[in-house]
Amino acid sequence: MNYWLMKTEPDEFGIDDLKTRKTEPWTGVRNYQARNYMRDGMHKGDGVLFYHSSCEVPGVAGIAVVATAAYPDPTQFDPGSTYFDSGSSRDAPRWFLVDVKFKRKLKRVISLAELKGRKELKDMVLLRPGSRLSVQPVSKAEWDFVLSLE
Repeated sequence: MNYWLMKTEPDEFGIDDLKTRKTEPWTGVRNYQARNYMRDGMHKGDGVLFYHSSCEVPGVAGIAVVATAAYPDPTQFDPGSTYFDSGSSRDAPRWFLVDVKFKRKLKRVISLAELKGRKELKDMVLLRPGSRLSVQPVSKAEWDFVLSLE
């Protein structure tokens, strides 16, 4: 089992939205490294720290599970989509996604400021200078520690 952190802006799609919808395709990722993590690294059943970004209190808001293996992101083929990619084809798709399933909302948001202050998380990708990936790996030790803060 692998562990991940997936960032989303809660005014666009937050943990409460996932709770309502139960399962959601993680569309619109247009960073090659994040795509590679989803396409090559994620497996059904992997744990996801659901992270709210670009908001008043960024932080881990809930837990989700990878619900499917990676498959081509359909938005890349839709000319009406913000995520349309004219260079991608159905025969050779460029962008992939996984479906994410709601597991639970945390009792409180574990804020970025709180995470930054923990020496146990000094190697966490999220906390590295310049780290902006919307999909990133989390070690088992980091996963366990973050959830212990709840």
